[in-house]
Amino acid sequence: MKGCSSTMSRLQDKLARDEVYFIAEMSANHGNDLAQALKIVDAAASSGADCLKVQTYTADTLTLDCDNEYFTIKGGLWDGRRLYELYSDASLSWEWHESIKKRCEQCDMDFLSTPFDETAVDFLEDLGVTAYKIASFELIDLPLLEYVAAKKKPMIMSCGMATVSEISEAVEVVRGINDAEIILLKCCSEYPADPDDLNLSTILDMRERFGLKIGFSDHSMGFSADVVAASLGACLIEKHFCLGRSTKTADSEFSMTPDEYREMVKRVQEAKRSLGDVAYGASKGEESSLVFRRSVFATASIQKGEVFTKDNIKVVRPGYGAKPKYYKSLIGQVSNKDYKFGEPVEANEDIHE
Repeated sequence: MKGCSSTMSRLQDKLARDEVYFIAEMSANHGNDLAQALKIVDAAASSGADCLKVQTYTADTLTLDCDNEYFTIKGGLWDGRRLYELYSDASLSWEWHESIKKRCEQCDMDFLSTPFDETAVDFLEDLGVTAYKIASFELIDLPLLEYVAAKKKPMIMSCGMATVSEISEAVEVVRGINDAEIILLKCCSEYPADPDDLNLSTILDMRERFGLKIGFSDHSMGFSADVVAASLGACLIEKHFCLGRSTKTADSEFSMTPDEYREMVKRVQEAKRSLGDVAYGASKGEESSLVFRRSVFATASIQKGEVFTKDNIKVVRPGYGAKPKYYKSLIGQVSNKDYKFGEPVEANEDIHE
């Protein structure tokens, strides 16, 4: 393992090289066990993640300890649970952040966190973070965005559920304070997300509309959506990460295992490479196949002075003779050389290119 610099160097390097940046989101998968959290860091690094992300909050910074109907979840993965109870179970001890950050540095991974209130931002500043993630649900919390933006650091903002006007407001608030990098993430805030609700074509519109780099925060199962997102130009892929779904946590049901994450990284990188550049003509790898194109060949012995006809020349593979586009103009012309059966009729000797 080698040390990591004090900045999110991998993010900047990958953006500069137009490569996809991969975030492994630990979220609640630490299971309130520091040893497990550190194992997740190691597994994420070995699975191809560029960054390990956590969330910095307590139940009290997110909600109220209240059990009336407003604070009870209705439907979905956490149906019937009280918000305070869910967030108490899922939160990461603030005392563990430094150990996790150091392990990320040892693994040559960036460390990133999502703060949910000003006290979390202050804590992360003291910890020495160099960028911030804003959760979809907090995108409309403009006072929080102002406070984070004042730190003058890159911001990655998820846009799940957000309207165009809400995203515009968020960007405007941040841009009025902070001229550092902003990356917006297309996101569907369902857990797990239905592929029918992902609407990944929005990535193209977001990039044009807001003039910013666009990534994808994915809560769907598998990695098909991530391959599509990369093909549409997503610069960043964020995916929940766990050691195994058999260890139940608040987020394990829609999190990727190390093997799945590794395969996702591989497939996304393949998709990104396949985009290439705008190119026509034979690629370097195709050059050897040019010979298998069709061309004009003698189908019988032809004497010098003999007329080319449909009975003695034909367009066939391979491509050593005149191009097929000259076949019609050859018919009726007089050959200026002898040809044996199976010899290519060369355009440069029989017609003018």
